[in-house]
Amino acid sequence: MKRVLVCGSNGLLGQRLAFILDGESEYEVLHTSHHRSFVNKQELVDYTQLDISNRGDVKSLISSFRPDIVLNAAAMTNVDLCEREREQAWKMNVTGVEHLVEVCRRINAKLIHVSTDYVFDGKFGNYAEGDRANPVNYYGKTKLAGENVIISSGIDHAILRTILVYGIGINVKNNFALWVINNLNEGIQIQCVDDQISNPTHVHDLAMAMKNIMESDVNGMFHISGPETISRYDFAIRAADIFGYDKSLILKIKTPDLRQRATRPMNTSFNINKAKTQLHYTPMTITQGLIMMQHDLTGIHLN
Repeated sequence: MKRVLVCGSNGLLGQRLAFILDGESEYEVLHTSHHRSFVNKQELVDYTQLDISNRGDVKSLISSFRPDIVLNAAAMTNVDLCEREREQAWKMNVTGVEHLVEVCRRINAKLIHVSTDYVFDGKFGNYAEGDRANPVNYYGKTKLAGENVIISSGIDHAILRTILVYGIGINVKNNFALWVINNLNEGIQIQCVDDQISNPTHVHDLAMAMKNIMESDVNGMFHISGPETISRYDFAIRAADIFGYDKSLILKIKTPDLRQRATRPMNTSFNINKAKTQLHYTPMTITQGLIMMQHDLTGIHLN
């Protein structure tokens, strides 16, 4: 039986990993996050509190549990907050990764780590794994630094870059799709940019890709995203169609209109051919992903 440690279990991805791994008899899974307890009280999982930015705590826990695989879904992902609170962003996205790498090397564990499309400058799109990274904001810089810590360490690893992850979780921060749906459900007018292009990724696809890597001998860098390239505005329109909401509530704007603190890359779309070939990765379409969200929210079709 393989031992698996999950970091960041209370986030959207961490909760989905708990759902997928629960009941898998070939794994002994320990879930962790910086919160005192697991957010989903209905799901009986082994859980303990862990702040990966605390070296002593990481060293103590991993030395005692001795996992074969560490899944790192823990990160500071609020792009504008990372720009403002740079010390905390570095502590979480780089120093925390250094701590995991250190103990994985000591006990010969494999680290499967989640990174981001924001390591790219967004000038071209259709990025493959070997394309040059050039982040335009501090969040992207910390995530790239975290990648480099892992790659240069020599440990057994896989890094999964992903884009605009969406889905349903308990007490999770608003991902873009959830923000759109919640506002339209309340009849609130929203503004969505039509000049930021990406491949929205359902959290289930990302979690399954991590599980596939756990069960195989593959390592290295993988781009994991949805198969469709779309703007934030068009994604919101698609969500309104699926859920039967009023599309006239969605206003089309440009990125400068948002006056965000951190610069955004414009086109970070991915080439996912490597994941399709090596991981047999078959992501949901946007329509399929939104219908899954609909089921997760209500258990029934709304229209």
